[in-house]
Amino acid sequence: MPSKKPKLLLVIDEELLQKVDDYRFENRISSRAEAVRQLMKRGLKTSKSKPNLTTDKPNN
Repeated sequence: MPSKKPKLLLVIDEELLQKVDDYRFENRISSRAEAVRQLMKRGLKTSKSKPNLTTDKPNN
């Protein structure tokens, strides 16, 4: 049965893909998709705890 979860197509350069794969193997993650999910969740969690530097700058 196909998944009803939304799908996301992502195009990235070779260097970033290599970093994702390195993370995947260092953390023994079974798939590239799961590694990307975990990295996205970590990044979003981190961004919530830090101010958004692009919007917190004073207007000049």
